[in-house]
Amino acid sequence: MKRLVAATALMVTLMNGAARADERLAVVELFTSQGCSSCPPADALLGELARRGTVVALAYHVDYWDHLGWKDPFASAAATERQRLYAHRLGLSGIYTPQMVVDGVTDVVGSDRRAVLAALAGQRQGPELRLTLGNGMLEVTLPAQKTATAAEIVVVAYSQEAKTTVARGENAGRSLTEYSIVRDVYQLGRWRGEAASYSFDLSKVGGDATGLAVLVQETGQGRILGAAMAKLR
Repeated sequence: MKRLVAATALMVTLMNGAARADERLAVVELFTSQGCSSCPPADALLGELARRGTVVALAYHVDYWDHLGWKDPFASAAATERQRLYAHRLGLSGIYTPQMVVDGVTDVVGSDRRAVLAALAGQRQGPELRLTLGNGMLEVTLPAQKTATAAEIVVVAYSQEAKTTVARGENAGRSLTEYSIVRDVYQLGRWRGEAASYSFDLSKVGGDATGLAVLVQETGQGRILGAAMAKLR
């Protein structure tokens, strides 16, 4: 754990990880699998979006492809459950890959560049979410702001990039490069519009995570209200 905070002996406010009220970061969640031959173009597009600096890009690797010849090392039942809940919330008939969900409210085929960019168009407003990293802790601060519904504060640990050679399944023989791979998700608490702060112990984060995203999301996995990012290494 020391290597995550060695360069942060003093408390450092991550100004570039804060979403100002007039320029909230967009959030794109990709549901993907190494067993899906249609997914690599969507993975590449997510990597492109992640480099923009105005998008929180997160790749959730689902596990329902794992019995079709190749077990995705990043897959989890939790990722599949998150996708199922979005399908229910958005009134979809089922789940599929590659799927992107933008800001918790818009369903887009993850490889459809035109549709994805259209969903990202326009300005976004939200609370000014500030992250402070130091002494082995992440502090999340939110100002008072009127909101019509309660929200959850969620910390998502992710790996920036990974390469995998796939031996079997639809992508057999391919070397895949994937981005912003979700490794763990942690619940910090609820927010109802009051000025608030939350603390998160960085020792909980696995060693392969390179960054954190903090989401403010309406209770029940609804609309994204705010987002910010912080690098661990």
